[in-house]
Amino acid sequence: MTIYLLCDIELLLKHNITLENYLKKTEDINPIYIQYRDKINNQEMMIKNLKLIVDYFKHKDTKIIINDHIKLINYCHGVHIGQEDLKQYAKNSGIDIQTFIKKLKIKYPNKTIGLSTHNKNEIIQANDFDLDYIGLGAYRATSTKKDINIIGKKAEQLAILSKHKVAIIGGVRKDDKIKNVDFLVIGSGLL
Repeated sequence: MTIYLLCDIELLLKHNITLENYLKKTEDINPIYIQYRDKINNQEMMIKNLKLIVDYFKHKDTKIIINDHIKLINYCHGVHIGQEDLKQYAKNSGIDIQTFIKKLKIKYPNKTIGLSTHNKNEIIQANDFDLDYIGLGAYRATSTKKDINIIGKKAEQLAILSKHKVAIIGGVRKDDKIKNVDFLVIGSGLL
């Protein structure tokens, strides 16, 4: 199973781990993606951190993905968008979600675009979108997300519904064996 790492700044702070030390922990993993999630820093600091991560992986095939901050997409390889953020972006643009994603893909044709999904309806809707993958979860309970719906083993049946690659997220561990998913998204499991 391919590893997709989640670099959550709040989680690193909680565990007193610097971004540099986090990156050192990834050396033996060779992840396909690293998603940089930052809900606390200003844009200038996020850009600085993105540049550090991209530079660290410049000689590897790892793609760096920004979480939700579409305006920072030019500093990395793509963006992962949550459901609520997607709805807000589309609303602010005065267009429907499908048109918003279509325009995003046209504007950034070489960038990876991922979307969070949590249930059958969201997966079916995502099938109509031009995405590179969907995030599906939460697989298990996690301390980083509050009020989440745990899908557990249902993930294997839900993943079959997606026409896109599936990244399972939420309490996932490196040794998990989950059928029908392409990527294991490891967050706190790396720490």
